[in-house]
Amino acid sequence: MPLTRILIALVPALAVAAGNWAVAGMIAPGSGCAGCIAWLVGAPIVLALAVAGMLSWVVAPPVVEPAVVVAPPPPAPREPDDAPALRLLGMLQEEGRFIDFIEEDLTPYPDEQIGAAARGIHEGCRKALRERIAFEPIVPGGEGAEVTINPGFDPGSIRLVGNVSGTPPFRGVLRHPGWRVTQSALPARGGHDPRLIAPAEVEIP
Repeated sequence: MPLTRILIALVPALAVAAGNWAVAGMIAPGSGCAGCIAWLVGAPIVLALAVAGMLSWVVAPPVVEPAVVVAPPPPAPREPDDAPALRLLGMLQEEGRFIDFIEEDLTPYPDEQIGAAARGIHEGCRKALRERIAFEPIVPGGEGAEVTINPGFDPGSIRLVGNVSGTPPFRGVLRHPGWRVTQSALPARGGHDPRLIAPAEVEIP
C-alpha cells in the first residue's frame, strides 16, 4: 500500500478521532468507560486504514492510446497490357512476314536479293500499320531542316543532342522528326491467345 495513500487517509481520520476525544471529555468528564473512548478514537483510524487498503485493490483502467491510422501506400502503377502490342506484331507478321524477316540470317544473301525481299516486307508492314494506326511527326519538317526549339518544350518528346548549353530557344538541325500516334484501332481477337503471333502451316500432299 503506498505511503502517500495511507497519509491521505489518516489525516482526516486523526482529525475526527481528536474531535471525538474532545467531545467525549466534554460530555462525560472522568468517565470510566474506556471502551467507549477507545471506540470513538480508534474507529475513524481503523476505518481510514480499511478504506485505503480497499482503494489499493482497485486497478486503474488501462490507458488506451489513440489508434494511429497509417494510410496504405499508393498502388504501384499497373504495367500496360501487352496484348495490343502482340496483336500488332501478329498483324505485321500476317501482312508483311515481319518476324520471318527479322529472324532470317541474311549473311548468305547478296544485297540485291535482300533489297528485293525488303520491298515486299516494307509494303506489307506499311499497309498493316496504316490500316490500324495513324501517325504524325512531332516536329514538322524534313530531316536536315533548320528548326527552332522554343522555351517550354517537352523533353520527353524532343531530345536535344550535340552541344547543348544555355537556355532555350535553341536552333539546330532536325535529325529525325519523331512520331506520335494520333489514332489506333487494334481489334481484339476473342478467344485467341495473344502470344500466338502466327500459326504454323503444314501442307498435306
